[in-house]
Amino acid sequence: MAAERSWSGTSLFLFTSRQNPEVALSVHQELQSRWEEADRLRRLQVDRARDESELARRRFLRVDPDNRLVAASLEAEWNAKLRALSEDEQNYDRQCQADQFKISPAQREQVLALATDFRRPWHDSKTPDRERKRMVRLLIEDVTIRKGENVQLDVRFRGGMSKTLILPRPVSYCESHKQNPEMVAEMDRLLDDYNYADVARILNEGNFKTGDGLPLTSVAIGYVRKAYGLRSRFDRLRERGLLTIREVAQACDVSTKTISDWRQKGRLRGYAIDDRDQFLFEHPGPNPPKKHRRTVSCRMA
Repeated sequence: MAAERSWSGTSLFLFTSRQNPEVALSVHQELQSRWEEADRLRRLQVDRARDESELARRRFLRVDPDNRLVAASLEAEWNAKLRALSEDEQNYDRQCQADQFKISPAQREQVLALATDFRRPWHDSKTPDRERKRMVRLLIEDVTIRKGENVQLDVRFRGGMSKTLILPRPVSYCESHKQNPEMVAEMDRLLDDYNYADVARILNEGNFKTGDGLPLTSVAIGYVRKAYGLRSRFDRLRERGLLTIREVAQACDVSTKTISDWRQKGRLRGYAIDDRDQFLFEHPGPNPPKKHRRTVSCRMA
């Protein structure tokens, strides 16, 4: 039922407790009627067991005593019915003691006092959500929802009272998880000079969060960049004329392994694309680095 949603349930309960404390007593009366119905069903079970026991007794008494086999069978059946009757009677007595609910004048005052202080049990951390749902079902007959610019709830409470509530329409998932425009603009600026991990670190230092309120990570930077159509780090570096590792290796006439080695030694400058050690490189120019050749010394015999 829509009224069980957290954004409307509290308002409904607080209205009920303020306007009609007797609703709590109506709830008790319903519980009392449920107990009486359960008691009636248990009595029917005991009566059924008593009738079956009586029928078994009559069958046993009508049997010919000389027919011992049939008499023994009917006697055993009668004893079984007596045991079943005894168990049902004992169970009925136990259930009556456990379930019977009588309200005294003092308890009536306590219920009324509880109704006027509904915030306490509703907001009590020890009250499980399933009990809050049961409270809603006991207090409310039905709810009619009309959606427009706002949400109109026409609530009918048990006992005939009704109330109309006008609530703001809840925002969609996309709207509630929308990124901070200032954070997106700062991310766009930082991607010119930093990889995703560094962008996330800088934004976290600036106290920016995701739309979910979580710290930023390199993965989150990638998702936000795609969602908002920001240019990738790779495209930004390529627009500045940077070369891939294969292109710079071809320009220097060496292997890609040599290019990686030169970058680590500072002979070539590389710009990180992502967090997986992938780089783009500046053009080596007319005088690219040269690979050192090993010199072989010969010893005269």
